[in-house]
Amino acid sequence: MKDQRSKDHIKVILAFIAVCILWGSTYLAIRIGVSDFPPALFAGLRFFTAGLLVLLFAKIKGMDFPVYFEEYKKIAVVGLLLLLGGNGLVVWAEKWVHSAMASLMVATVPLFMALLETAALKRNSLSLKGWLGLLTGFSGVALLVFSNAATEAINIPGAAMLLAGAFFWASGSVYSKSFTASGSTFSHIGIQMLAAGVALCSIGIAVGELSQVHLSPKGIGAMLYLIFFGSVIAYSCYIYVLQKWPASRAGTYAYVNPVVAILLGAVVLGESVSPSILLSAVVILGSVFIVQTSKTADLGIKTAPQKQKS
Repeated sequence: MKDQRSKDHIKVILAFIAVCILWGSTYLAIRIGVSDFPPALFAGLRFFTAGLLVLLFAKIKGMDFPVYFEEYKKIAVVGLLLLLGGNGLVVWAEKWVHSAMASLMVATVPLFMALLETAALKRNSLSLKGWLGLLTGFSGVALLVFSNAATEAINIPGAAMLLAGAFFWASGSVYSKSFTASGSTFSHIGIQMLAAGVALCSIGIAVGELSQVHLSPKGIGAMLYLIFFGSVIAYSCYIYVLQKWPASRAGTYAYVNPVVAILLGAVVLGESVSPSILLSAVVILGSVFIVQTSKTADLGIKTAPQKQKS
């Protein structure tokens, strides 16, 4: 039993590291992709293709699928919250917001998770330290936006869109912990991606994005990277981590994502890294740390649940 728990611990740590690094790089890939591709179709094709691949893999491997239609609906809702509301808004915002800025705004996900777990699930009540962390975090967001509003890096509508995306992502993560569904992890992931992919493609077609599609090598390359590394690998790892850890702890990948995104944005796209951006990063990520450490009840790892909570 001890050996199995140790193996589970190592696997979840490796999955968490993959999420931290790969999702940090996706901000760059999204920024490159939407420079040539309309946002809803770009995100929709990514998740539609990745969802089909994951479901095909699950079918070939003989993995279990959910039994009841109600389970499919709940799993699809998780996908819509995470990928349509969460990622979809990030992709749209990155049409004009720099990738480093987007990553810092999305770093507020654990703050929203803490609020939702306290308000909606009536558990893990925040202490005074936790509320101080939340206040500090959103103050850091304000500093980031208003100190850079005069540049092309970010603006208030883009910031609002990114905060809304962070809220949707947190909502999907917390909601996924509220029920248990039959079927394998991979079947759940595929259903979530496919649901979001269909919704995003439908939105893209409805708003006339088909006429804006211009295929280019860099756009196709960004799409392929996001499909295989950002979706199939990293998203699968995130859902696995979410099974094993509380949502607020799983959300701490947001500590590392901005560091990766800021470095890649500066090196590849030449995005500026001003003192105000660095200060905002310290304030926002420091606030996430304060919130996480204020919730000592969430620091234990869950061991080997038999059914996915997703």
